[in-house]
Amino acid sequence: HFRMTSYPELNSELTKVVAVYGTLTDLLSVATNKLGIKACNLYNGKGGLIDDIALIRDDDVLYVSEGDPFFDPQNDVRARDDRPGAHTDWLTLNIGGRLFTTTRSTLVSKEPESMLAHMFREKAVWGNKQDECGAYLIDRSPEYFEPILNYLRHGQLIINEGINLLGVLEEARFFGIEQLAEQLEVAIKNNQTPEDHSPISRKEFVRFLLATPTKSELRCQGLNFSGADLSRLDLRYINFKMANLSRCNLTHANLCSSNLERADLSGANLDGANLQGVKMLCSNAEGASLKGCNFEDPSGLKANLEGANLKGVDMEGSQMTGINLRVATLKNAKLKNCNLRGATLAGTDLENCDLSGCDLQEANLRGSNVKGAIFEEMLTALHMSQSVR
Repeated sequence: HFRMTSYPELNSELTKVVAVYGTLTDLLSVATNKLGIKACNLYNGKGGLIDDIALIRDDDVLYVSEGDPFFDPQNDVRARDDRPGAHTDWLTLNIGGRLFTTTRSTLVSKEPESMLAHMFREKAVWGNKQDECGAYLIDRSPEYFEPILNYLRHGQLIINEGINLLGVLEEARFFGIEQLAEQLEVAIKNNQTPEDHSPISRKEFVRFLLATPTKSELRCQGLNFSGADLSRLDLRYINFKMANLSRCNLTHANLCSSNLERADLSGANLDGANLQGVKMLCSNAEGASLKGCNFEDPSGLKANLEGANLKGVDMEGSQMTGINLRVATLKNAKLKNCNLRGATLAGTDLENCDLSGCDLQEANLRGSNVKGAIFEEMLTALHMSQSVR
């Protein structure tokens, strides 16, 4: 007895076990009847042509053909694809060294305008390179290609855990699978963690302060403290440049030598704060309350509020000797009873500003706008030379 298989079909239904008897012609006749083909040639497992029945041994595996030359049906993928009548819809892709077996219709039907569809729609049009086993070589990442192949199979985007969506997106774009690329872009956007713009709380900030030496500049540039209670805290030397401090409670806080340049202090409460040597250039403190603040540094370091927006601020009773308010906007501000000795107010907008009871001795008001400003009960007379352009 021996096992006899027909090719090119090579499937289990065309494999038969038969008894050897008679002549070689008789055996070919049996093969014709059993396998349903016109048996012409008989080969052993190594490709040797059987021309005498005496060469056959028990349990031999023989291959019957209709006249085709022998090939190894287990290993030669290319031969199976090239022979007449083969099931050429099945093909193997070698993606970055990993083999994927699929059908031509899978690669062509779902996305007919993709690169893969053009590569495999018509045989040999693209001159696709094949490895020694006949698998088509494509130099791309197999890890990112697998979800794409599955998408072409069933139309669903399924990404296993640990696979980077950006990698799959790049492969989808490379192969021109536009619908999948659109789905991946949406998935990537949905998976992105939204930026946390929530304000920093007092508890969080105190933790930072305790971990920082007193004279070290704590970098808080651009941070959001909106509405936070920072009252009575030691905030010396801290860099609050461009930070959001709107509506903050900074009453009696020590902001000595801190940097508030371009910071947003609108609506904040800084009553009684220590602002010695503070830098508030171009800051926005519109509508803020700065009553009873101390800007005067005994060492001579002057507070700098040049170009600041101080519309409608209440700075009543503040000590501002030598302060720099050049080209700042103080429209409708309240500066009653402030000490502004030697202050620089050149080019400052003081329209409708209440300066009653202020000490403006040696203050520079050249080029300032004093339209509607109130100068009642001044401690010292305001000389014309102080306001001459």
